[in-house]
Amino acid sequence: QVQLVESGGGLVQAGGSLRLSCAASGRTFSSSAMGWFRQAPGKEREFVAAINWNGGITYYTDSVKGRSTISRDNAKNTVYLQMNILKPEDTAVYYCAARQAGMIRTTTTHYEYWGQGTQVTVSS
Repeated sequence: QVQLVESGGGLVQAGGSLRLSCAASGRTFSSSAMGWFRQAPGKEREFVAAINWNGGITYYTDSVKGRSTISRDNAKNTVYLQMNILKPEDTAVYYCAARQAGMIRTTTTHYEYWGQGTQVTVSS
């Protein structure tokens, strides 16, 4: 079992930055691929970024590429999402997710564990 707790969301003006954190419990964190997803009101949950088990491979959706960085610290059982140059369209609830496997996937169905989410609101 893996439990995930996100933090770091909030209200920020367009052009600003936020760093989301996801603290994981469970012995399998260091072998798990991790992902960030987001869900805006009235929309489906969508992939944002993912990182493989050792941090050597990352992948981003096009809309955040170049503005966001996903990273992990296996010693702290934590994964991060640094988001810069935020836009109003980035407004959503952001969810951290973990896979039992170590390779990146971009669809929700490949992630077995989910956090409760953290709200990110970007004002124009």
